Order: sequence, then C-alpha cells, then structure tokens
Amino acid sequence: GKSKAGIKYNGSIEVPNLSDENDTEDLDISIMLNKDEPDTPLVHLMKTRGAEKIREALGSYIELLKTEFTQGMILPTSNGVAKLETASQSKAKFDKTQFQSSSGTAAPIHTGVKIPTCKISLKDTFLTSPADLYRVFLNQEMVQAFTRSAATVEGEKGGKFRLLEGNVFGEFTELVPDEKIVMKWRFNNWPCEHYATITLTFLDRSTETELKVECRGVPNSEEDQTKDGWKRYYFEAIKQTFGYGARLF
Repeated sequence: GKSKAGIKYNGSIEVPNLSDENDTEDLDISIMLNKDEPDTPLVHLMKTRGAEKIREALGSYIELLKTEFTQGMILPTSNGVAKLETASQSKAKFDKTQFQSSSGTAAPIHTGVKIPTCKISLKDTFLTSPADLYRVFLNQEMVQAFTRSAATVEGEKGGKFRLLEGNVFGEFTELVPDEKIVMKWRFNNWPCEHYATITLTFLDRSTETELKVECRGVPNSEEDQTKDGWKRYYFEAIKQTFGYGARLF
C-alpha cells in the first residue's frame, strides 16, 4: 500500500488455514512487511480493518467455489489433505462440438495424403507455482478433476493419456520437471494417426506461473476449434477447479 505521503510499502498476507471447513472468523491472517521495509501505521490498519476486508473476500471466494465449481473441485482441508470428488461422482458434460471438426462429424478421417497444418501459440498466467501447475497435467486424479470425467494419464516419458471421454489422447514424449512438457496430442476426429506436437513451457513469474503453449501440426480446418478448446477445457477449467485464477484484491 501507499502512505498519505505517497510512499509505497511492500508486504505479504498469508492465510495458512484457509479451508472450506473453517469459518472465516477462524482464519489466521498473517500480515507482514517485507524485509528492510520501514515501520508504518499501515501495518496496524491492515491487521484491523484490512483483516476484516480480507475475511469478507475469502468468504465470498469460498462460497463461489462451493456453488459454481463443486463438481470435481479440490480444496485444501484443515489437515492439509485435498478433497477430491471422483470421476464416477461427477460425470463430465463435455461439449464435443468445441473441439469438433468444422465438417460436423466426429468420425475419424481416413486419408493417405499430406494435410495442410498450422501452428498455434497460446499463453496464460496461473496463480500457483510452476511445480504445482506442472503436476496438474501429469496427475491422473487432478486431470479427472479439471476435466470432470474419467481419464487415463501415465505421467512419465512415453506414457499415454486419454481424457474428455476419449475425445483427446496422445503420449508424453519429453518431460523436464517443473519446466516443460512435450506431447503428441490429437482429437479423435482428426485424420488417422495424425498428431500435433504440443509443448508446454512453465515460467516462474514470482507470485504466478506463465504457461506458454505451442501447438505444431494442427490441421488448418481445426485451428479455431483447437485454440478455443485449449482455452476452455484446459486454461479455464484448471483455474476454476483449483482456484489458480482467483484474485482477491
């Protein structure tokens, strides 16, 4: 924050026992100035009136998650163990038209000729560490949570994956822990045996992670559907399920 004199102070807010099982008045809110910052009355203000506003914001945030993203959601609990609703409890309502070919059919296309392809580049930021976001793509239970459907994920080099009711599948070809994932990736109505190469790069941006996605070899006719599908069924779904897109202030 800033003082009346316009001096900017930097600090941090921690809520170690944030959980859907705890009432907001029971939350432990720790407010601290960064190292080497001079003392300021702003700290007292934040610990009193500021803490009240923080509790209100956290209460609204938790209620929002409960009401809108209950299915397949993971939240921290008081004992630190995540609560996960299984895929059998929450069946995906997957809109296949999002990734579907512009031809309007989901049947695989058989072809023996080279098809024109394109490159897609996307990026987004997530309020979590590179390590946590990296794990989301390789952990089967976490994939089932954000896709809200059964999935098979072998999180290792050469491991196979199949998700979104079998509409998306492929293989992990390169894994650099917490930094990069490269995979062969396809939608089931693409030409037989045709895969795009997807590269996920995880960049540490201090309090958040920037995810860069490069898709090479996407059929030209599938460019828009693939781009929109990644934004909706990966980026938005991951943020909604794990709270990686929530900003309280």
